[in-house]
Amino acid sequence: MSERRVSATGIGYGVAAGLCWGVIFLAPALVPDLGGAQFAVLRFLCYGGVSLVLLLPRWHRLRAQLTRSDGRRLFWLSLIGNLGYYALVGAGVQQAGIAATTLIVGLIPLLVALAGHADTGAVGVDRLWPSMACALLGVGLISYEALTVTALGAQPALGLLCACGALLAWSWFAVANTRHLTVTAIGSHDWALLLGGVTGLQALLAAPILLGPELLVRAPQDWVQPLVVAAGVALLASVVGGFCWNQASRHLPLTLSGQAIVIETLSSLLYGFLWQWRLPTLLEALAIGLLIVGVVWCLRCHQQPVPTSAPAGSAC
Repeated sequence: MSERRVSATGIGYGVAAGLCWGVIFLAPALVPDLGGAQFAVLRFLCYGGVSLVLLLPRWHRLRAQLTRSDGRRLFWLSLIGNLGYYALVGAGVQQAGIAATTLIVGLIPLLVALAGHADTGAVGVDRLWPSMACALLGVGLISYEALTVTALGAQPALGLLCACGALLAWSWFAVANTRHLTVTAIGSHDWALLLGGVTGLQALLAAPILLGPELLVRAPQDWVQPLVVAAGVALLASVVGGFCWNQASRHLPLTLSGQAIVIETLSSLLYGFLWQWRLPTLLEALAIGLLIVGVVWCLRCHQQPVPTSAPAGSAC
């Protein structure tokens, strides 16, 4: 009974994180006059400011807990999993469209499952391959659609390449962050705030290069909408979503926590279609359906009991 409650808690946190993260794919479409890297810097300046304010009351205690290993991990997680990932997402959305970018990034559960298949409580690749096949076929369909019909930008191939880069960046982040949380003494919420603070400092260093030219040509009132969008994404996706994800990572095995990211894909697709005020095309609908089938298959695999004679990770 206790194990079931823990699993339900982890799944609940994973769903909440996905719903919060869905807005990150819509945001670049709301400010198309800023490049992906520029909006990423603006978002994480806001995220860093919020995080530092929330960290101040905790800093004296956290400073005693932080190790050099924590510091190195915070630096790379922030640079690759926050700034790098979101710069690539923004470029992908603006060139290839919301649907194509979100469905390619929706392959994150596949890569995370592959990385964590040998972990305790994980499911073997031999049981996950139908889920992987469905996801890959869905991404193939949406990539064809973006290149031939629905891409928004002038360089859809570049947009798809950026989306693939974002997929790799956040897959690494998901695995590295989850594993470090199992060895650090810092709590999930404090860790998320520390990530925000470090990312904010990195964004501050990048701001003069990426935002400096825009400051010279934009009137102050032209910054209102980008700042409002960036602040909203920072609070909802980075602070609230990051906390929920860290909690999910503590309660679920790596293969299953990775599947929770699919909620982000589905919610971002819904937000995108509502913003564009249209229904998905036939190929988009097929791709979404394949992704859902793959996730349901993986969830059913995790719900099946593991035979006591089987080695960990080889069966459900």
